[in-house]
Amino acid sequence: MTTFASKPAAAPQNTDPLTLIDVDHVRFYVGNAKQAAYFYAQCFGFQVEQIADLTTGWRKSAQYLLTQGNIRFVLETALTDDHPAAKECMLYGDGVKDVAFTVFNAEAAWKQAVKNGGKSAMEPTEIKDENGSVVVASIQTYGRCVHSFVERRGGYAYDKLKTGGTFAPYFKRVPQFALNDYNLKHPCGLKFVDHLVGNVELGGMNRWVEWYEKVLGFSMFKHFDDADISTEFSALMSKVMASGNNLIKMPINEPAEGKKKSQVQEYLDWHKNVPGVQHLALRTDDELHSISELRRRGVDFLAIPETYYTQVWDRVNKMLTAHGHTPVKEDHQKVKDLGILVDADDEGYLLQLFTKPLQDRPTLFFEIICRRGSQSFGKGNFKALFEALEHEQERRGNL
Repeated sequence: MTTFASKPAAAPQNTDPLTLIDVDHVRFYVGNAKQAAYFYAQCFGFQVEQIADLTTGWRKSAQYLLTQGNIRFVLETALTDDHPAAKECMLYGDGVKDVAFTVFNAEAAWKQAVKNGGKSAMEPTEIKDENGSVVVASIQTYGRCVHSFVERRGGYAYDKLKTGGTFAPYFKRVPQFALNDYNLKHPCGLKFVDHLVGNVELGGMNRWVEWYEKVLGFSMFKHFDDADISTEFSALMSKVMASGNNLIKMPINEPAEGKKKSQVQEYLDWHKNVPGVQHLALRTDDELHSISELRRRGVDFLAIPETYYTQVWDRVNKMLTAHGHTPVKEDHQKVKDLGILVDADDEGYLLQLFTKPLQDRPTLFFEIICRRGSQSFGKGNFKALFEALEHEQERRGNL
């Protein structure tokens, strides 16, 4: 969830205990981690790198660490019926449980967040072995989700993790996984999590904006209202929250009144009316290559109408020229053939495309995004995007 083309080095430690170094990992609760790992490896090119399960001495759950670039997903499945993942998967299906942040001192970060008004989800807990230790403490955020503060020591230090080190005690490298070699030879080019979007109930957005400001010290980066994000049938409102160094961005969406049901309300309807993470935007440096490879692997993307491309180039290139930027360098015909959305602002342009839901419930999906200067979120594409989403909602009988 960074706006840089490559991850910056961690800033020197300072006196603010809530200094967030990076997104340590995103944890998913899933019904079957082994099968989910295969899906993300096959469709999105992730490396199935490490595992913690019965074979490694971890008896509470099965956890698979998937990596690509600086993206780290942990897929976790309950091994007993009293594990929280068992109930959550039954209620909500597969989805994001934890957006974890690397910090210098997990206990200090947790104490400060609780002092700021956050509700503790887990007190500081250390897992250690002869190689080092990992300290984790968590606070509750919207709905079912938590933010964990992760402090890494010794052999589990963050710099070692970024260069392929072991994730945590009880994790072992996966000795053989056929898709890993294939994915190295046929990369999808996904680099890191650009931003992560949460859906909250009607009237809940401002409360959670204030929560991120007060508890974690975030500030508002962008604001979109129902005049910005609407069609004839549906609308939503969104505020983008960013950490103090703008490294981590978390838009918060809420539904707005419309003739029919917005995609945010559809999410809530199929998520027991509980707020949660709707999508992750994954950054690439080459949108055409990434989308082409993902399509070849069978990823389902939203269908963009051909009429979109009769106007987009004039709109985008006019904006770029007006602010002294060069026009879109990507091949226009290939952009159209791949169904990619394009937008521009005063800083440059971006290319983006959204998958269809990643499981049977119409909840979690991915966005693949490439930034050529623009730090916005595709405001000029909102209408086309919503019409594509509404078409899918109508097919599902949920509009």
